[in-house]
Amino acid sequence: MRSSPVQSPAVVASHSSSSGKKPGIFFILLLAFHFSVAQDTTHQINFSGRQWLIGSANVAGYGGSLIILGNTWYKNYPRNSFHTFNDDNEWLQMDKLGHGWTAYNTGRASAAMWKWAGLNDKRSTWIGGLSGAAYLTVIEFLDGHSAEWGWSWGDMAANIFGSGLFISQQLGWKEQRIQYKFSFHRKDYNDPSLEKRSDDLFGSSWYERMLKDYNSQTYWLSFNLKSFFKESNLPGWLNISAGYGADGMFGGFDNVARDKDGNIIFDRRDIPRVRQFYVAPDIDFTKIRTKSKFLKTVFFALNAFKCPSPAIMINSKGKLKVYAIYF
Repeated sequence: MRSSPVQSPAVVASHSSSSGKKPGIFFILLLAFHFSVAQDTTHQINFSGRQWLIGSANVAGYGGSLIILGNTWYKNYPRNSFHTFNDDNEWLQMDKLGHGWTAYNTGRASAAMWKWAGLNDKRSTWIGGLSGAAYLTVIEFLDGHSAEWGWSWGDMAANIFGSGLFISQQLGWKEQRIQYKFSFHRKDYNDPSLEKRSDDLFGSSWYERMLKDYNSQTYWLSFNLKSFFKESNLPGWLNISAGYGADGMFGGFDNVARDKDGNIIFDRRDIPRVRQFYVAPDIDFTKIRTKSKFLKTVFFALNAFKCPSPAIMINSKGKLKVYAIYF
């Protein structure tokens, strides 16, 4: 999806412009809804009633959000005939990882709601697991008809990967041994020109930077050790995670910005755009034992995010760095 000179990608669904935050907001709403229905301790709603409730909530959530998108975002940009756009090299693929994360965790939350509604493991996995990719596919169609963006096969591949990671583990192992997680830290650029560029691209608030600043985000695959080594004495909550991030990015493809007349207004090609690879311990919050339904739901939501911990990073330039605490 194409970026404008003054718009940046958003983390959670990772479109190349600020439109990318939309599926991420929906994922947060899904978790909030999961939290609310999990608090039902009276059991006065039978499984049939729960299924109507969840079905209605999904229709209202997915459909309502798409209507809002059309009225508040896409209407501000000219429409066009359906077309594709190759953005595979944008943002050092950070946006693609955001697509996968959104599809994985939206599917995970939706499947949990359908399980609560009484569907068996297989049906709840398929219906819930595919919902994230289906929702993001609709957004791709909207992008495909917008002159500002276009249908991205790279985004679709990332969406399918995220959903497939959830579905394949749930069907094969009946659990998520490998979790897809996200972390963020507010980055201080220590340069007035870079701070201004970052404010223009990513916004100035903490929330905007979390959603949009790819230089401050890391995506993780977190492996639960006890799940792979059943006979070991390892604690059930202990994970080891591998992360990917990037730095030095002040534009989708390069660190140059131009005005509408093509004049260069920002040029920092001297700053290298580097990939970063991490290894760190982590916690599988869902493996922490508790009888509290409230805490179980909180732990379920927390499992979408990497726990702050020590970490080792090596970047594509060969630089090695050790962090006492990294998030």
